Amino acid sequence: MRSRGLKRAVDFLLALIASVILLLPILIVALCVRLTSPGPILYWSKRVGRFNQIFLMPKFRSMRVDTPTVATHLLENPDRFLTPIGSFLRKSSLDELPQLWCILEGKMSFVGPRPALYNQYDLIELRTAHGVDKLLPGLTGWAQINGRDELPIPEKVKFDIEYLERRSLGLDISILFMTAEKVIRRKGIRH
Repeated sequence: MRSRGLKRAVDFLLALIASVILLLPILIVALCVRLTSPGPILYWSKRVGRFNQIFLMPKFRSMRVDTPTVATHLLENPDRFLTPIGSFLRKSSLDELPQLWCILEGKMSFVGPRPALYNQYDLIELRTAHGVDKLLPGLTGWAQINGRDELPIPEKVKFDIEYLERRSLGLDISILFMTAEKVIRRKGIRH
């Protein structure tokens, strides 16, 4: 219980600091999204949170407004749905910056299993069966740094279970540093 309170306090403080430091890049990305494609700047996605509660998670919109609501890898030709700057936003992970809001709200953590889409029933079912649903979803996670979009669902859940069993402040710090390296090298991102 104490460690969960500590993690929440660290998440809140880091998200607050990151929001201030990243305010100018956030505003620039928002302006670029607005100028390069019609539609809203943010895409609010229904995601599965702790104990399988649905919440709305914001991302900078990288896909056209007529894109079907499914995981990107399930689209027949995902590239045709990308906005002019969508690929860059995804590969640089800049589309994820609005999720700092969810961390401030306490619906997400910096580190945890990535939140599933509300309709990824196979992923939700596997996570629930192994108790992963009791964790707050994260901006990044153990599965993210071990393959990201390239992992099949059973493999992703295997990493989520490992994180559940091994979680600690030290592991979270390691995952954050490894995430920064993956983002800089753009590894494990398909679109």
